Amino acid sequence: MKFGITQEFACSYLPENKERLLVFAEDEPNEKVYEALMHAGFRRSGEQIYRPHCLNCQACQSIRIPVDIFKPSKSQKRIINKNKDLRIELSRQNKDAYYDIYQDYINQRHSDGSMYPATEEQYRGFLPGSWLEQYYMEFWLDDCLIGVAVTDELKDSLSALYTFFIPEFENRSLGTWAILKQIELAKDLQKQYLYLGYQIDECRKMNYKSKFKPNERFIDNTWYRSLTD
Repeated sequence: MKFGITQEFACSYLPENKERLLVFAEDEPNEKVYEALMHAGFRRSGEQIYRPHCLNCQACQSIRIPVDIFKPSKSQKRIINKNKDLRIELSRQNKDAYYDIYQDYINQRHSDGSMYPATEEQYRGFLPGSWLEQYYMEFWLDDCLIGVAVTDELKDSLSALYTFFIPEFENRSLGTWAILKQIELAKDLQKQYLYLGYQIDECRKMNYKSKFKPNERFIDNTWYRSLTD
């Protein structure tokens, strides 16, 4: 496999730090290659497959959930109960109706982030991967679509790519609820893991991922399982 290393640039999660990436540099990845790279701590954004490769920082740790042994915490069970009036519908297509929800979500909840302001070009380049299958997990309240979780499907795992929802429903903890529902989907599909991207302990916005236990983190090229308490 061929890889390249980017120049350093401002870190999106730890503003005082510099970031650089190790990037998969071949033109045509496939599902098998991508799953092997995910097992080595990689992630994708659109067509780009990357892993942090910073000079003086190891804060980003790939994190995944072994779905067969996952058990929701008391607070997660409360979130499930709070959203029992919602229903899930699964789509294989990126529908036009999703963009308006994405735009409002980015512009209202992440105006301090690198994805602000949302544009349709950015949206179209960020979510799809032409060489893999995806689920678009729709959240419905009666006849209203209120959110979407985008999930990559691989042979032995699912990867939670991104979740966005109508900002007025933020008190439902839909980000956490979406992960719980993706864990359920992974179990139903007999997958081994749900990948959640990168956990950064020093970043408040990322710390929710560590609350799903047991989980496994990729540290020094080895996966380590967390404690369950």
